[in-house]
Amino acid sequence: MRYPLINRVRGAFLGAFLGESLSNPKSFTLGRIAVLGTESLIRLGKLDVDDWLKRQQQTGIKLQPNIDSWGQIILATLPVVIFFHENPVKMAENILELQQIFNWQHESVIKDASLIIGYAIAQSLNEKLNPRTLISEIVSFLDQTSNPSSSSIPQQLIKVNNLLQTVTGIEIAQRELTSPEKLISNISLAFYCFLSTLEDFSLTVLRANQNHEFANQNITGAIAGTLSGTYNSIVSIPVNWQISPSVTNSPVWGLENFAQMLKLTDTMMAVWSGVYNCGDNFGECVETGYTVFAAPHIIRRR
Repeated sequence: MRYPLINRVRGAFLGAFLGESLSNPKSFTLGRIAVLGTESLIRLGKLDVDDWLKRQQQTGIKLQPNIDSWGQIILATLPVVIFFHENPVKMAENILELQQIFNWQHESVIKDASLIIGYAIAQSLNEKLNPRTLISEIVSFLDQTSNPSSSSIPQQLIKVNNLLQTVTGIEIAQRELTSPEKLISNISLAFYCFLSTLEDFSLTVLRANQNHEFANQNITGAIAGTLSGTYNSIVSIPVNWQISPSVTNSPVWGLENFAQMLKLTDTMMAVWSGVYNCGDNFGECVETGYTVFAAPHIIRRR
């Protein structure tokens, strides 16, 4: 195993946050629903869309049909992907079920984006990600689960693959990946930045946040950061970034700071592995901070 699973999971969340914060250091919103979902998975040990919706309503989060809210929805699938990463079929089923919380099930772009990002993250968590075949695998996965895909994301990903094969620079890639649908532009550029600088987290998120014509750079940065953080794990994220004031002191995603998010991450993985069942002792469970996890099916059947 190249990196412990927990380090990849921590890298996924921290990568998402850092990718978002580099483009907009004064406003952290994309992960708010992901936090609520993580808390729900910890308490219940399964996906319960009614509980997610109840938590969202209690916190007063109101989503509008715009690209910022779509970014929150896509990132909200992150805890679900992590919780079910070892079973791609079950993971896809739960991602699609999660879409029931929102009123935009007809938005095929959101559905497809959640599935393709989920697949890439799961491949990293399972240490099966092959950069040469990832795009073709994603397109095939989307065909099998999206029934069928009605967005232009598959065609855009194929374009990303062609740019990578011809070793195209980022300036040309930005022009080539521009789409009338802004969210598709953000997603495709995030995949390009990730796969073109696969082993370098810093370079990936910095390139994703370069000045370009795409709107909502924070979404591009968050997705690229999630992909790279999962693949390279938290140990590959520069220490000075991890201890920056935005991480240690600033309110993040409805939490006091990002350290609280890492505690939630550790606890979710403890529940996932069967080490601990939080039940009603949610606060105690979060404070315990387990870091040793068993493989699924060993301690309890999933």
